[in-house]
Amino acid sequence: MTAALLGSAGFGETPELPADLRGRIAFLAAPTDVAESARVRFAALFGDAPPETAAVVVALGGDGFMLEVQHRFLGRNLPVYGMNCGSVGFLMNAFHEEDLLARLAVTQSAVLHPLRMRALGADGALREALAINDVNLLRETRQAAKIRILVDGKERLPELICDGILVSTPAGSTAYNLSAHGPIVPLSANLLPMTPISAFRPRRWRGALLPSEALVTFQILEPGKRPVAAVADYVEVRDVRSVEVREDRNVRLTLLFDPDHGLSERIIAEQFTV
Repeated sequence: MTAALLGSAGFGETPELPADLRGRIAFLAAPTDVAESARVRFAALFGDAPPETAAVVVALGGDGFMLEVQHRFLGRNLPVYGMNCGSVGFLMNAFHEEDLLARLAVTQSAVLHPLRMRALGADGALREALAINDVNLLRETRQAAKIRILVDGKERLPELICDGILVSTPAGSTAYNLSAHGPIVPLSANLLPMTPISAFRPRRWRGALLPSEALVTFQILEPGKRPVAAVADYVEVRDVRSVEVREDRNVRLTLLFDPDHGLSERIIAEQFTV
């Protein structure tokens, strides 16, 4: 039985796995020889259920493939157990073929909530997308972007001159956010990091930590001269005029981890990596 990590936001109850998972697992592989050959071996041992009827998905690949799988099943809250056949594998468990059913029986679950981006384009069209990692705004040309920042309708920064800015989920705080020198946020912290990318003015502004329920609004200043694109994971909207970002707690994503290799522990450990 899968153990749900209970308590703070970021964790919660997950669909209970059946006692007998044989024939109830969907094996999905990244488009690499290593991942595909592993998928074939696992399917021969345990059967390969269609994702539509599976009780759990085993994703074979790296972090990028895990994000693809999560996006594929958005709205279903289908538990996904990742096994690292890629490079970094921060969201994945160690790969080995022994005792898969026993490992799945004792997994712990991390429940994530994505960010919902609502981007208003120059044509007046409003586009929405969900981001498991982050929503980022990026300049489109040689001209730096000029962005006004509001939080819950209150102006917090009248003008940020920068290459861009991002808001990340706690799970995504170790990705692009960390590369932009943003803080790593534990899953249970109920916080969203906002991090500038190469800020020119105010030069010393390093970003903010916001409550998870905050509504962030970015207004693009001088959009004709300084066009900006907004990106939510895989969805890019060019020439935006304004962008709203907030956590969508109506959408749940369940990742399964070995007991000694949970996501929360990895996020804490990452803060002590030198």
